[in-house]
Amino acid sequence: MIFDVLSLFPEMIDNYCSFSILKRAVEAGIITVNTVNPRDFTLDKHKKVDDSPYGGGAGMVLMAQPYVDAYESINQTENCVTVMLSPQGEPLTDSLVNDFAKYDQMILLCGHYEGFDERIREIIKPREISLGDFVLTGGELPALCLIDAVSRKLEGTLGKIESADEDSFSNGLLEYPHYTRPREYRGLAVPEVLLNGNHKDITEFRFQKSLERTKLKRPDLYNKWFDNN
Repeated sequence: MIFDVLSLFPEMIDNYCSFSILKRAVEAGIITVNTVNPRDFTLDKHKKVDDSPYGGGAGMVLMAQPYVDAYESINQTENCVTVMLSPQGEPLTDSLVNDFAKYDQMILLCGHYEGFDERIREIIKPREISLGDFVLTGGELPALCLIDAVSRKLEGTLGKIESADEDSFSNGLLEYPHYTRPREYRGLAVPEVLLNGNHKDITEFRFQKSLERTKLKRPDLYNKWFDNN
C-alpha cells in the first residue's frame, strides 16, 4: 500500500510513521508513506498557500492552485482512492477501513485554517472522511489515524493478521477483556476459564463477555448486532 499525504506539515506524518508497528511495516515494504507539501507548488514567492475568503469572514482559506498542482504531481496507480479529511465527510468505520485496505494507493488531503477552497473538491473529487463530529486544527491527525487503521489490515503489519480480525468492531461487537500475568493482582484474579486450556469454553466465555461489554458500553452497536443475528 502506498500512502501519499498532502500536508503543510509533512514532519508530523514522517515522525509518526518512524515508530513502532508502522516503522516495521515501512521497513518491511508493506507500506510506503510519501509526503507532498503544497507550499512547494505555490506560485507565490513567499510560499503562501492561503488567503482571506471572498465575501468576508474569519480565518483563512487554502488556495486551490497549490493543492491541485501538488495533487496532480503524484503518480497514481489504477487502484487508487483519494480521501479528503474533513468534518463534513462520512464517519470512518471499521467497514470503511476494510474497504480502503483493498486499494493499492491512498492519496490523503490534509486541510488547515477555515478549510479548502471549494474548487479543490470540484476538481479533485475526493471521498470525504471524518473521524467524528468535532473539528481539529488540521488534517494530519485524521490522516495518521487512517494510515494506522488501514495498515493494520494489511498482511504482515501485525504479528498475526488474526489480531485485527478479533479487534473491536470487526464482528460488530466490542472486544472481550484481556488478562496476562500475574494470575492475581490486588485481589483480582484471572477468570478460571482462561486457565483450563479448554478452547471451546474460552471461545464461548470471550463471546459472552464481548456481548456484555457491547450491551453496556455501546447499546447502539449491540442492538444493531442483535437485529442482524
